[in-house]
Amino acid sequence: MNTFQIIALLTVLAAAFGYINFRFLKLPTTIGLMAISLVMSLLIVLIDVAIPGVLDDAKGLIGGIDLSEVILDIMLSFLLFAGALHTDYDRLKRYIGPIISLASIGVVLSAFLVAGASYLILGWFGIEIAFMYLLLFGVLISPTDPIAVLGILKEAKVPKKLEIKIAGESLFNDGVAVVVFIVLLSLASNSGSVTTMDVVKLFGIEVIGGLIFGWVMGYIAFRLMRSISNYEVEVLITLALVMATHVVAVYLHMSAPLAVVVAGLLIGNRARESAMERETELYIDKFWELVDLLLNAILFVLIGLELLLVEYHINWLLAGVVLIPLVVLARYAAVWPAVQLFKKRLELLPGTATILTWGGLRGGISIALALSLPAEMGRELILSMTYTIVVFSILVQGLTIKKLTQKYLGEH
Repeated sequence: MNTFQIIALLTVLAAAFGYINFRFLKLPTTIGLMAISLVMSLLIVLIDVAIPGVLDDAKGLIGGIDLSEVILDIMLSFLLFAGALHTDYDRLKRYIGPIISLASIGVVLSAFLVAGASYLILGWFGIEIAFMYLLLFGVLISPTDPIAVLGILKEAKVPKKLEIKIAGESLFNDGVAVVVFIVLLSLASNSGSVTTMDVVKLFGIEVIGGLIFGWVMGYIAFRLMRSISNYEVEVLITLALVMATHVVAVYLHMSAPLAVVVAGLLIGNRARESAMERETELYIDKFWELVDLLLNAILFVLIGLELLLVEYHINWLLAGVVLIPLVVLARYAAVWPAVQLFKKRLELLPGTATILTWGGLRGGISIALALSLPAEMGRELILSMTYTIVVFSILVQGLTIKKLTQKYLGEH
């Protein structure tokens, strides 16, 4: 199948699964789409028993889609921009301390805890793998996924005070995690030839460069939008902004996710206040809501269908299941210090650490990073464990975050 046919098929599946979910299951959209896709994957496996060859055909189709490239190089920037566009910067600024703490120190601390736990668990199952590769696993599974988080928080009706913390962290920590992942991957691939200065330089260019470049691109777009009054052209400017920011940031070896988030915050706040007329604001919001809806739908269908390509062995599956609570505990250990540090100054509500932990969903970015690993670094094992944790995170944590929030914050 050519590219257009694959896109058409995925769009049809997303629409069909969305209809089934809305009509019968009535789950949050992203969770429903993924659940139905998982069921479809299992049905294909069962049908293959009666009609041999069906599974191979399905694997060939899904295998023709480079999910890592689709998520990291195509979807991520659009979805991050859409999320940042609707994020209130004044609210975000108030909680910038814990957000930065969780998106940096929190991710690194969680990564080391997960890597250590994984090393012990895999040893118990008789699976040998270098600690460095497990550290890569810790980094890719630690950040909360903005795509999963933003989509589910909207439907879970989490209080605004908590929503801005969880959403704000998710917008930034995936960019930081991708940079840390790249640094560790470089160290693992070129053992002994990478110096501390190389790491500092790479991290500085990726993070600081990405933030500054995103602001510059956003400011240019803001000035262009302020000089005209035409919603059609201004919608095109926002679309061009995302594409140009992503392409140039990648070319300059800067963090495209961080750059796009900063550009989105600038357009969604400063440009909204002084460069958009009401009609323009309405059209831009509706356009990006549609982009967000379409890409989210296709992505979660893809995540469900990816089950067909994940290689499972009983020990790998069991290791992934055992690691689920340990990954959640590592998240709590990373969240708790930041909550305690800012608790009094920001008047954080009771249960904030627990809700931030359970609401920190993993999703497509973790799977995409796992898929980007070289085969010799234990990619299939790491992908298997990652997929198990992601499915639990979206289906179980995603479905219960609303009840957990109500339990802790009902009286507030």
